[in-house]
Amino acid sequence: MKQLLLAGLAGLLLAAPARAQTTPTVIATPVPTAPAPDPRWRKSLKTGLGLNESLLSTNWRGGGVSTIGFNALANARANRKTGAHSFDNEADFLFAFAQTKGLGYRKNQDRLYLDTKYGWTMSPKWDMFVSLNLLTQFAPGYKYDQDAAGLDRARLTSDFFAPGFLTAAYGFEYRPAPYFHLRLSPFAPRLTVVNRADRFVAALGDTPYGVNPGHSTRWEILAAQILAEFDKNISPNVNLKARYLLFANYRNINPREVDHRIDLGLTAKVGKYVNVALNGIALYDYDQDHGLQYSQGLTIGVAYAVQNFADAKK
Repeated sequence: MKQLLLAGLAGLLLAAPARAQTTPTVIATPVPTAPAPDPRWRKSLKTGLGLNESLLSTNWRGGGVSTIGFNALANARANRKTGAHSFDNEADFLFAFAQTKGLGYRKNQDRLYLDTKYGWTMSPKWDMFVSLNLLTQFAPGYKYDQDAAGLDRARLTSDFFAPGFLTAAYGFEYRPAPYFHLRLSPFAPRLTVVNRADRFVAALGDTPYGVNPGHSTRWEILAAQILAEFDKNISPNVNLKARYLLFANYRNINPREVDHRIDLGLTAKVGKYVNVALNGIALYDYDQDHGLQYSQGLTIGVAYAVQNFADAKK
């Protein structure tokens, strides 16, 4: 009996390894990682700071003067799309000045632009929309010339909300690509605000920015507006941003009195946080001046950009 038990135990021990060798190994199938969901609000921020200076000693015989200049820009966006409904918001700021020995402080560029829009999708490339935008500047601006006696003078020509343009637009938007859109607004009433307009009469005449004496606002109810924007990386390290704005009052619908404004920005990255930026503004507004106005600036500085979404592949 004892011999039978020992023989059975030995048989079990010998069979166990064989059974283990023939049992297939089960490998767990990896669970695919779900892609991160798109954020409810697609947010982005681009900023830049630039500084330029030159310092000359008092006995520098080559001529010239010491100067220092500063440039700052920022662009922030927050966009959301839910089904056929879309909400787009943008804030765009630019400010530049120079401090020159013998001349003092001079503002070079100044822009404060805010825009908000609600859209409803009609087709893959067309929306119906309503928008509200504001265009003004941060700091006082001056016209530098000489008086009758030949003495230098500075006369105030602009200030914060002087002028300020508040425009409500209703119409259709064409968006053929993520980096370009065109808004056509057959009805775009505009309010021009000139805070304390009497300050500008000496430099700009009796109706600064089209505002009549004794008033601080001007309404243009029956008007049309066209807005086009382009914002694209034209190469891995170069970005081109452009905005064109046309405004036409139906009461004065001749070509000479149609307003045009173009804002251009070309930014090239030369390092992780270093860039070269070229900015320009061209403006034709019959109520301000009968000629073309323009400003341009070139800076080397630091830049920082962040966003909570991945760019669409083009």
